[in-house]
Amino acid sequence: MRSNGFWHLKIPKAFKLQLFERYSLTVPDSIYNPIDRNSMKRAVFLDRDGVLNIEAGYIHKLEDLHLIPGIAEAVRRLNDRQIFCCLVSNQSGPARGYYPVSHVEALHKRLCLLLEQEAGARLDAVYYCPYLSEAEGGINPEFTRYTTWRKPNTGMLVAAAWEHDLDLSNSFMVGDKATDVDLAHNAGCTGILVQTGYGKSVLSGEYQHHTKPDFIAANLAVGVEWILQHFDD
Repeated sequence: MRSNGFWHLKIPKAFKLQLFERYSLTVPDSIYNPIDRNSMKRAVFLDRDGVLNIEAGYIHKLEDLHLIPGIAEAVRRLNDRQIFCCLVSNQSGPARGYYPVSHVEALHKRLCLLLEQEAGARLDAVYYCPYLSEAEGGINPEFTRYTTWRKPNTGMLVAAAWEHDLDLSNSFMVGDKATDVDLAHNAGCTGILVQTGYGKSVLSGEYQHHTKPDFIAANLAVGVEWILQHFDD
């Protein structure tokens, strides 16, 4: 298990030491030295439905997943700047009994294929949460549980930071829901709300709850333009 990414997280030093002692892990020398942020990557985290592909509820057929126009080019702009692009998505379909987790993975395979075909774009990593608590509607025992991976909890971003040496405090989260913005702020990221998907309904107060994004964009393309303007700040 790689340990260096763990020390990038905003966790008290004493607690980190306890975790390494508990699991018999080697304590890295970096705990005694200042964090070298120059060695850490900044990232753009992207929600899926309503941000990359057209919001269509629970997608039961692969062919019903379609990219929002211009989105592939926006992702390609991030790729061209060598900015780490990471998908983070709540996908509770398996927990609700709608379809198996293999279907979620097939949807992501199609998503990546469409990004490549339309603009030569790519996602550097894909994280998703198939779990849902019983109180929220989970019925499949394999996936019905509370988890810190489900947004607005920070589990997916913490995992990505650990595995890819990411600097969460200098990264961006783009989503169309209040929970995406909440996730960003919970993890110390800059939160961008797009008005595609559920974005407009969030802003009008018709969906979820009030939130305060750091920037409101008409779509991902506009959001990427704003990110690129602020990426070297």
